[in-house]
Amino acid sequence: MDFEFSDEQRLLKDSVDKMIAPAYDDLGLRKKMQATDHGYSEELWAKYAELGLLALPFSEEDGGFGAGPVETMIAMEAIGRGLALEPFFASIILGGNLIRLGGSDAQRAELVPQIADGSLRLAFAHTERQARYDLHDVTTHARRTATGYTLEGDKSVVIHGDSANMLIVSARTSGGHRDKHGITLFLVDASAPGVSRRGFPTQDGQRGAAISLAGVEVAETAVLGTVGEGLGLIQHVTDIAIAALCAEAVGAMAALHALTLDYVKTRKQFGVAIGSFQVIQHRAVDMFTALEQARSMEYFAAMMADATDPVERAAALSAAKIQINNSAKQIGQSAIQMHGGIGITMEYRAGHYFKRLTMIESLLGDTDFHMRQLDQAGGLRDAA
Repeated sequence: MDFEFSDEQRLLKDSVDKMIAPAYDDLGLRKKMQATDHGYSEELWAKYAELGLLALPFSEEDGGFGAGPVETMIAMEAIGRGLALEPFFASIILGGNLIRLGGSDAQRAELVPQIADGSLRLAFAHTERQARYDLHDVTTHARRTATGYTLEGDKSVVIHGDSANMLIVSARTSGGHRDKHGITLFLVDASAPGVSRRGFPTQDGQRGAAISLAGVEVAETAVLGTVGEGLGLIQHVTDIAIAALCAEAVGAMAALHALTLDYVKTRKQFGVAIGSFQVIQHRAVDMFTALEQARSMEYFAAMMADATDPVERAAALSAAKIQINNSAKQIGQSAIQMHGGIGITMEYRAGHYFKRLTMIESLLGDTDFHMRQLDQAGGLRDAA
């Protein structure tokens, strides 16, 4: 099987690297970006739009680039290497793909150009406190009215929910709070009456928000997809998002591995570089092996992200997330141990990579959750 990038994909990789790497080379500048109202650089977000990254997943008919999971993988790897703060994952991978796969012709025609030029930022308000990783556990409810729906409920840890100007909210239009039928998605103006948001920084330097919906009125046209059938769309986009997270993690792991190798070659103990000690060499080799295992599953995840069979796709993405989580834990912990105290200081990059990898490990399902999912599917062979 040929894993070589095409000329267009290599050009994309070079362009994204040239944009992100210089912007995040200085941790001091990253800290200043975190201190802004949105927690990232508006100027850099405009460059994402100029480069076409914000139009990446959308079809050419809708005004996008018609790119696929491989192009997404390339962009997310660069984001992982750079420790970028911009809401590409929240707005494009999650929100954008919900619009791409669930939006009507009229919704896509209206929203995609605004997403592509960076003026419309999306956030997926789905997770609830009691749900853990169960996508079907939704208590937020939508009551039918004469003109549309009224939304009531609370959402937690909405990624970049405090800076988004449109929310995609999951709410129950029928059934009990753990029923798989009866979940509907709604497009909600983030400044609408009844919407309240409390933003907060996360441990890895990103942003999250707790969102409350109190009597929020939306029109019929705000429904995204089919009423009561939103879970299938949520599951598909979550699988796409897991593949994107796998790529981001590989980018971060590769950068952390390289940083660690450079450190052990220059850090001296007893008059010699610690990289000359056999135990350090073995640890570095183990890190490299874990990285290559993760990279192979990153490619597998990209190939399976848009598979049409939802059972096979979910099993494949669970298998990929398990390996990514295991590799991230091994590489992250080894890097910190080999660096020693400097590895956890705010002035050095290693600790920031470790924090982001730790967050990715639990985002969209930790290892135990995906092990159960894969077990219930009977493994990759039975799922296929």
